[in-house]
Amino acid sequence: MPKQSSSRIATARQAALATIKAVERGAFADVELDRQLHRSQLSSDDRRLATELVYGSVRRRRTLDALIDQLGKKPAHQQPVDLRLILQLGFYQLRYLSQIPDHAVVDTSVELAKHCRLGKLSGVVNGMLRQYIRLSAAGDPLRLPDDEIARLGVLYSYPDWIVRVWQQRLPEDEVAQLCDWFNRPPNLDLRVNRLKVSVDQAAAALQAAGVQTQRLPHLPWALRLSGKIGNIRQLPGYAEGWWMVQDASAQLVAELLNPQPGETVIDACAAPGGKTAHLAELMQDTGALLACDRTASRLKKVQQNQQRLGLTCIQTQVCDSRNQPQLTATADKVLLDVPCSGLGTLHRHADARWRQQPGSVRDLVQLQKELLAQTATWVKPGGTLVYATCTLHPDENEHQIQQFLADHPDWVIEPPELDSPAAAYSDESGWIKVWPHRDNMDGFFMVRLQVR
Repeated sequence: MPKQSSSRIATARQAALATIKAVERGAFADVELDRQLHRSQLSSDDRRLATELVYGSVRRRRTLDALIDQLGKKPAHQQPVDLRLILQLGFYQLRYLSQIPDHAVVDTSVELAKHCRLGKLSGVVNGMLRQYIRLSAAGDPLRLPDDEIARLGVLYSYPDWIVRVWQQRLPEDEVAQLCDWFNRPPNLDLRVNRLKVSVDQAAAALQAAGVQTQRLPHLPWALRLSGKIGNIRQLPGYAEGWWMVQDASAQLVAELLNPQPGETVIDACAAPGGKTAHLAELMQDTGALLACDRTASRLKKVQQNQQRLGLTCIQTQVCDSRNQPQLTATADKVLLDVPCSGLGTLHRHADARWRQQPGSVRDLVQLQKELLAQTATWVKPGGTLVYATCTLHPDENEHQIQQFLADHPDWVIEPPELDSPAAAYSDESGWIKVWPHRDNMDGFFMVRLQVR
């Protein structure tokens, strides 16, 4: 990101502050930011800066509040909301960004406080940010708790319960690696529609437009983009349906189900349709593919993707997949990509780590159990079902499947074929788990089940 002038920084910060205030009231960060950017007259550079400020300060909230607690006369939760958010924005830039000079961060933060009519509190902003700068000259001003979970939670900005979940599943040295990975910008991966174009042809067109591409191990149909990408819809091949944006790990799911041309397949929780489209491509756009979702507006995204990619075998149906008895024993294969806590995609959703709670995970586990029990009845004898999540929580993954198998003795785990892309991420249990810090992909869990 290039050096920014103070006036432009201030404009971007105003848009960022308005977005974060809405997030404080319950708005989703990505939805609200998109709304603010559409209403604004910001340049492309300003939009990128505002985006960085919003996602960064929301993601790093616990760390930034810890600095306010340490350097302020009052703890963060007792500060006026506007003052706390302005300090978060200022500390975020001072601590995590290098392209904006310290004096510009201080000046624009003070101006933002004045713009918000904070009066004498603008002096508090000036004093605390300058104090951080002075202390930083001698080392990191952030003081960390002695408790290991709290230490990681403050340093990397997570609630303790999430750190505890990972600590119970990973070696000690890997917990910090995973925490750090989720604070990095997300990858941008494409799944090439091989019914229309080869991966080499798609890569050549993108590279001719100045977009760098990288092939990924175990995923011969995938391209990872890097460099200055710009508007996705304006890239070569978008309008022609040559490819679809889909993270690499999500691309493993349809391949694990392995649908064949002419089969009857159901995607039980289909929207927004990335995996649905992949299923259709693997089926050579023949057979019958039913895409179910209980939200009509989300199913429209499935239809839009279907049209752009030129797929004809997909039919959509608005329904709650927990109660569709007419689908009993109708499918050769079923994909159940369940609603989940999203703990494998925290880097893509800045506010997700603060929205989820242990109680919300318990609610999701119950919903997943109901969906799994019902959609399993849709499978014909000898057929298969793939259960998938984008979370790393064992209650939604391994424990869920273990309980299902205990309750349904006629079902067994069917490991991936040895030449399957998913086999590279499978263990002796037969299920597939992608750890982001190990595999540089979104966190995912998936398992293929067969009814005897």
